Amino acid sequence: MNFVEPRLGLEQEFFLVDKEGNLSNQADAFLQRCWDIAQTQGYYSYCFVPEFVKSIVEINTIPAHNLTELTAEYIKTLQLGLRAAQESNLRLYPLSTYPLHIMPVMRDLPDCHLQLRTVGLERFENAAKCTGTHLHLEMPAGTIDRRVGSSYNSSAEARAELLNIYNLVTALDPALIALSRACPFYEGRVSGMAMRTVHYRGSETYGWEGVYTNLQPVGGLLPYANCIEDLVEQLFHRYYIWLEAMERAGIPRQLFWDTGGELLTAGWNPVRLNRLGTLELRGMDSNYPEITLALITLVVDAVTRVRHEELTVRPQAGAKHFQLKGQLLTVPEFEYLNGELLYGAVTEGVDNTVVRTYLDSVLEFALGDGELTEALARFRNVLGEYRTTETNLLNEFAPATAQLSHDEGLRLVRHCCDQLEAQVEFLSHQSSEKALTVSMEQTFPSNCSRSDRVE
Repeated sequence: MNFVEPRLGLEQEFFLVDKEGNLSNQADAFLQRCWDIAQTQGYYSYCFVPEFVKSIVEINTIPAHNLTELTAEYIKTLQLGLRAAQESNLRLYPLSTYPLHIMPVMRDLPDCHLQLRTVGLERFENAAKCTGTHLHLEMPAGTIDRRVGSSYNSSAEARAELLNIYNLVTALDPALIALSRACPFYEGRVSGMAMRTVHYRGSETYGWEGVYTNLQPVGGLLPYANCIEDLVEQLFHRYYIWLEAMERAGIPRQLFWDTGGELLTAGWNPVRLNRLGTLELRGMDSNYPEITLALITLVVDAVTRVRHEELTVRPQAGAKHFQLKGQLLTVPEFEYLNGELLYGAVTEGVDNTVVRTYLDSVLEFALGDGELTEALARFRNVLGEYRTTETNLLNEFAPATAQLSHDEGLRLVRHCCDQLEAQVEFLSHQSSEKALTVSMEQTFPSNCSRSDRVE
């Protein structure tokens, strides 16, 4: 089959802080400065976007044709954002939660009020205290239909590709949670869990009080799809659950429709079909650039292998990791993936034995065979080589008590801002290929190099 390589896009949310590390609500001034600089440089002002609270901003890339191009665009937008922050006497804090207690200032927006009233203020405030990174994977043109989910006018090959990649990235969810774990503190406390996943996604099963604890079809991980009809049915089921939740809160459906609501916007799941024609992965913590680049490389390598080798991706009863058998890639069954694996990824993370075994299989599949398999065999024997931002921060900022002091919290914020600025400065002087290689080696240390595998 002749492939047209799909484009990629990246969105990352950042907290705004002042020079001391205190949260700042100056998003409007910061964004105006971004737009002004972008205009003078002939760049795209729409890459810098407000969020529903005034202390968080979103920085996006333009669609890129491959990892090398995406890396270059990502670093370029970060450079511009950091310059705008400096000229506004502000800084960008890159991690998934602000470590100290905050009281978010929300914007007066209809869709914001709709969500707040539907899930409740106490739950919805969690969304204002978390930041994530979203990766967009373009699907074949016309495959995703904003009205019915997947167009039956698209080719059978295109629908099969959508189905297989949807199942693949669903199976990657616990890996992205475990490896992207960033800030271990939430409201000044450390609990030893993946804080953004707990407080944003939530879980009724495990008692994680988040935005979507009681609305898992709307904000949790959806099951695999056996066929396109299954996937479409999931989307309509989610849609009606959201409408019913609105009605219970006394909100007329028309309000949702008036704010642009439709089938594909009635959900905030870790994996979702986006009306832009992409599969959107929303489960990663906001993190440092090197971690972000390594993780998107992992995802894109896995997706590329499925596409180019025309693999079928299916869950298998009893499976606990990835296993390739001819043209069939078997992945963990959903009850295990969204049960024991999810729990392990959110609690112990990369230190959990079953999570490590699963991560090994994910990396082996994504990176392929040949000399890389030999390198991964050595990597697999050194389990401690898995690194997360969270672990590094806990080593340096471990509180003497359960509560992080205000001064230590501000020091942590400044430290993370320093790290962001230093990494962007370093990566900006590397070629995109070198930047990707450095990011992979920092996140997944081994003797292998993927420099000869970058498109």
